[in-house]
Amino acid sequence: MQAIYAMHQSGSDDLEKQEKFLQASLENILDLYLIMLSSLVEIRKKEIEYIEIAQKKHLATPEERNPNQRFVNNPILVALEESNSLSIALEKRKINNWQANDDTILLLLQDIKQSDLYQNYMAKKAVTFDEERFFVVDMFSELIAPNEKLYSYLEDFKLTWVDDIPVVNTQIQKQLRHMSADADLIKVPAIYKDEEDKDFASALFRKTILNESELAKEFIDKTPNWDVERIAELDTIILKMAICEFLKFPSIPLKVTINEYLELAKEYSTPKSSLFINGILDNLVKDFQKNNRVNKAGRGLI
Repeated sequence: MQAIYAMHQSGSDDLEKQEKFLQASLENILDLYLIMLSSLVEIRKKEIEYIEIAQKKHLATPEERNPNQRFVNNPILVALEESNSLSIALEKRKINNWQANDDTILLLLQDIKQSDLYQNYMAKKAVTFDEERFFVVDMFSELIAPNEKLYSYLEDFKLTWVDDIPVVNTQIQKQLRHMSADADLIKVPAIYKDEEDKDFASALFRKTILNESELAKEFIDKTPNWDVERIAELDTIILKMAICEFLKFPSIPLKVTINEYLELAKEYSTPKSSLFINGILDNLVKDFQKNNRVNKAGRGLI
């Protein structure tokens, strides 16, 4: 949707250039995932550095000489540090953001150590593995993921990440919650499920762009009470993409298409857009089915 909108706004007809940008944006989601996940590793490293420096002070206090090391010994954080899957992915993708911008990590560590979550965790006499895991999940969910300083850094670094941050954070939270004591913590996921999944974005982009006039004709007559020229541009793009899925992607169920594009309308378009789009798509589905214009197969029948 955003790639098509950007193409409209630029007035460009360079399909290949915009498609490359689309694919690069999708590939970059993995970099965002690695940056967010590695923040946990780097936060632990900074705390280790702080402890070592404090221990070497000439007038170190008893607390500094024998610090509470529960945080740096947290098995989840240690497993992240030792994860081959994560280390290989970071090296392969050349992710070194925190080495070059450790001030963000220091700010995160400061916020964490000042939190009630951290204070309560460190004050416990003993902790179970589940408690160790819950602490890391809560730390990530409540203190790291929503941190405004981190968000600002990510937004400045790559603007296309703004919409990807919730998806990436949800994936990391899910992985942390399902970690077990006797398994490698993290298996860095593939960006795509399979080749069909990889090709889908480009196929939808191309088929929508190359058939825009024909797709628009499908809903123009279904909007008698609307001035077509005044329909929000994002709404027309959403309608074209949805109709494209109806007619040209037989494996995608009709209900899935409708639900996905209603969510897009709610997130990105006007307050009334979802109701408007829902009405149009509902009428189109009935018309297409009546005239045998939709040919869904496999899971597309559901």
